[in-house]
Amino acid sequence: MAGEEGGTTVCVTGASGFIGSWLVMRLLERGYYVRATVRDPFNEDKVKHLLELGSASTHLSLWKADLNEEGSFDDAIHGCAGVFHVATPMSFYFVKEPENEFIKPTVDGVLNVMRSCCKAKTVKRIIYTSTTGTIGIQQQPPTHYDESVWTDVDFCRTTKMFAWMYFVAKTEAEKAAWKFAEENGLDLVTIQPSSVIGPFITTNRPPCTENALALITKNRAFYTMLAQSHAVNVDDVCNAHIYLFEHPQAAGRYICSSHSFTIYDLANSLSKKYPEYDIQTKFEGIDESLKPIPCPSKKLLDLGFRFKFNSQEYDVADLFAEAIEACREKGMMPPL
Repeated sequence: MAGEEGGTTVCVTGASGFIGSWLVMRLLERGYYVRATVRDPFNEDKVKHLLELGSASTHLSLWKADLNEEGSFDDAIHGCAGVFHVATPMSFYFVKEPENEFIKPTVDGVLNVMRSCCKAKTVKRIIYTSTTGTIGIQQQPPTHYDESVWTDVDFCRTTKMFAWMYFVAKTEAEKAAWKFAEENGLDLVTIQPSSVIGPFITTNRPPCTENALALITKNRAFYTMLAQSHAVNVDDVCNAHIYLFEHPQAAGRYICSSHSFTIYDLANSLSKKYPEYDIQTKFEGIDESLKPIPCPSKKLLDLGFRFKFNSQEYDVADLFAEAIEACREKGMMPPL
């Protein structure tokens, strides 16, 4: 749909966050008119980085919306050709009642946005930011990942592994989105990024950097997650969002992941690149003979997308380096 001066108008939910703000930046660079939804557009600390983006004065507008408030996205989405639904609750660490405090609100929030898209009658495509966490969590670990597989939410609820409620919430939310889209004739495409790392323009250090910096900060809570892991650069993730919105043949689910590795691969690579951090390379309880589990983005690549930070040209330390350097530049690294 044409914007006020001929450009395409799109809405980005969760625009002040790590992925959302980077996506807004890339959309503005491509000439889109962007309606960015945030919970408090008057909180300068939360939105300053958006207002400072190039062409923000002419192509960016901030809209107040909350996933927990029914209809709060109606105005922002009305008149938009596309919606990039990035917003998702992340504060699951201290939740006392996961089902009611985190999982249900996540599902309800997605449906809230979907209903606003349905009311607008102008939305040509919705790009929903899911996660590989909706694919790979199984009682019997998969030998590889593909878009046909869904995380076993019953297994997650039973074992209660680290971040289990996030995996359940995102899986049930995506399934609810697909059901709603099919019942209401909406063009939905979902993207499943693996661990998203890289530079950031937010004023605060994104929660995802805890994963990227775990071996430097000695945060053992993340070691099990890193045992056999996957990652992708935030710039590739955001460019993939735009690519899937613009490509007429895009349909269904798309894994977006460029690197598969073990914690030993990461530790050895980072210790060579950053010897000053004395990164450990042995991990009690984690088998040294582990092999990476392939998480191929074949469907995305077959559509014509190409990763800027691909595994052929960039090793895993190079991938993590952008996040580390961004934290260094902003004074957010732990002291040596």
